[in-house]
Amino acid sequence: MAKVLVGISGGVDSAVTAYLLKEQGYEVIGVTLRTWGAGEEDERSRCCEIDDARRTCELLGIRFHPHNCVSLFKENVVNPFVDAYLDGLTPNPCIECNRHVKWAKLLELADIFNAEYVATGHYAFVEKLANGRYAVRKADTISKDQTYMLYKLTQEQLSRTLMPLGKYTKDEVRKIAEDAGLPCAHKGDSQEICFVTEGRYTDFISEHTGRELPGEGNFVDEEGNVLGRHKGIYQYTVGQRKGLGIALGYPAFVTKINVKDNTVVLGTEESLMCDSFFCRDVNFQSIPEPSEGEKIRCLAKARYHQTERPATVEMISAGRVKVTLDEAVKGVSPGQSAVFYDDNGCVVGGGIIE
Repeated sequence: MAKVLVGISGGVDSAVTAYLLKEQGYEVIGVTLRTWGAGEEDERSRCCEIDDARRTCELLGIRFHPHNCVSLFKENVVNPFVDAYLDGLTPNPCIECNRHVKWAKLLELADIFNAEYVATGHYAFVEKLANGRYAVRKADTISKDQTYMLYKLTQEQLSRTLMPLGKYTKDEVRKIAEDAGLPCAHKGDSQEICFVTEGRYTDFISEHTGRELPGEGNFVDEEGNVLGRHKGIYQYTVGQRKGLGIALGYPAFVTKINVKDNTVVLGTEESLMCDSFFCRDVNFQSIPEPSEGEKIRCLAKARYHQTERPATVEMISAGRVKVTLDEAVKGVSPGQSAVFYDDNGCVVGGGIIE
């Protein structure tokens, strides 16, 4: 059977991925990418627990190779994450990590080990479509589906990727691990941002930027009237309601962040509704990139936990589209990603909201 490199994080999903592939007859090699630690000398982090990963591979009887890619992770994930917040945006670091760190490094190592495939514990399917292209398709358990985070994967990356967990529920995955005698069977899921291991993300930004932090400024309403003072634009995101530190006598939400004049605009929940927006850095999976001016019908969502809505995506220029939703949705945030699906649950493409 073919040789496959499995990204082992130390958690149950990647462990069961390795177990299932070995049971199917693949020659499995486990690799842990050390991407970040709580300190310069730290050998562990929430996303890459090397000791647990090594133990998993020992129990499965497969080779294990930890690999340090902290510099690659800092360049492609941490620095853009910090800069995005300082520029008034709300980034998705996991999306950038998947394409530019995890898959890039796993495939590089796969070539070194002469492995045909790489595999991860994501809840999704990889499909080769009738048009010859590859796309990720939604997991059978929609609540666990992770295709939103995978829309940036390229055709080359997808063509060499296996994702065996798409048909399972989390409980079924834990039961498989339990029956296989894996100690990670009931280990908790990782939460929040893996590299912000202590404190708030705003503290992390303060510690990891070489730029001058934006100072205090004005909260303003949608007409520009001053309402009060904010603590710095990087401490707020569009759609935020809690933790504003201002009482207006009605529920107030962040509706816009203006970097140029250092203001944070507050409005009502209704003012968050949006039915059209632009996306940049668009990557297409199930179809080739459309021609300029071409329109496609699809289902779109602008947040990870949002339900897809019918939409029209119009190609404006290379890598840039306009998304028009049939019905307005709340909380379309610059810096977040919009992902487009077809009726079969395959990712058509996606991009970063401008």
